[in-house]
Amino acid sequence: MDRHHFYRDTWAEINLDKISRNVKSFKKHLPDQKIMAVVKANGYGHGAYQTAVEALASGAELLAVAILDEALALRKQGISEPILVMNRIRPEYVSLAAENEISVTVFQKEWLDEASDFLKETEKSLKIHIKLDTGMGRVGITEATELYDISLLINNSSKCEIEGVFTHFATADEWESPLFEEQRKRFIKQIDLLEKWGITPKYFHSANSAAALRKVEGPFNLVRLGISMYGLSPSAEMKEKLPFPLEEAFSLHSQLVHIKKLSPGDTVSYGATYAAKEEEWVGTLPIGYADGWQRRLSPGAEVLIRGERVPIIGRICMDQCMVRLPYKMEVGEKATLIGTQNDQTIEMDEIASLANTINYEIPCLISSRVPRVFVKKGRISENMNVILNF
Repeated sequence: MDRHHFYRDTWAEINLDKISRNVKSFKKHLPDQKIMAVVKANGYGHGAYQTAVEALASGAELLAVAILDEALALRKQGISEPILVMNRIRPEYVSLAAENEISVTVFQKEWLDEASDFLKETEKSLKIHIKLDTGMGRVGITEATELYDISLLINNSSKCEIEGVFTHFATADEWESPLFEEQRKRFIKQIDLLEKWGITPKYFHSANSAAALRKVEGPFNLVRLGISMYGLSPSAEMKEKLPFPLEEAFSLHSQLVHIKKLSPGDTVSYGATYAAKEEEWVGTLPIGYADGWQRRLSPGAEVLIRGERVPIIGRICMDQCMVRLPYKMEVGEKATLIGTQNDQTIEMDEIASLANTINYEIPCLISSRVPRVFVKKGRISENMNVILNF
């Protein structure tokens, strides 16, 4: 492992080739749809810039983020392709978005009224995606009259352009969901209204990863790939019926930094919740809940060392955790917390289940102090260490 850009014994590996193959699989699955790669939240913990570059090189044509800061960061890193901020930005920053050719999401007439004053500060036109709430209940336009007012305001403005209209499914990851079909029909009805009013945006999009996997039908020409681009199924239910394999790109590793032998009755970690019943070997790993390796994972979680599953014992600390070894091992042995060693694999879904959450949350929680190592064509292509600004 090249340690030129990090100096600790814990790191995450991001396999860019797997991200590339996932995107290409979707291109074959949906040949008539453009792909918007969702790289918000630092690319779901995978690295926003690196995954964006790989996704674009593999067939994606647009990017999506959650906040303006994320979009501006990608622009500063040299990405020139279209970027959509999917959440509301403050009206006073619309000129900044326009100047950086960043598309924004709109769903409030009051926002438009306020933003129009700030658009006078720039000569650039602001590209807008109108968000419709068809059943998610989060943000979006719900009434036809409001859609009419907002769409006409934008369409008649010399400083605004309706680039897209979109909605978000609440239950697309459930195979049998009446709400999914209701949302789809509502969105199509609203698209028909826009066409009746003479408004024809470039993009109509509703499909998140789950809807893209199930090939949602309708007059849509763009899908938003998030969790599935990183090789994770949107739900356990969908995992059983995927139309093609998804390749998990994220793995998490550490190394043993200390080995000791316990005698019967010896305890481990805070609260002395673990006590040895016999002589046993215990190893310490330099990863803890400050790294996003949640305290709730013990008892229950295992790690791979020499291709064998070994349990985490005692409470996970802020910076360390302990494992019970089958026999004496050596300091420096590689431990895989998520990923594969030999013929054994610990999937993201396994960790999510132990944490009583969804797979989306696990890589997002692995903190920035864990260096990211990017692997391409079997070799390390880049290291990222946020602490040292590499």
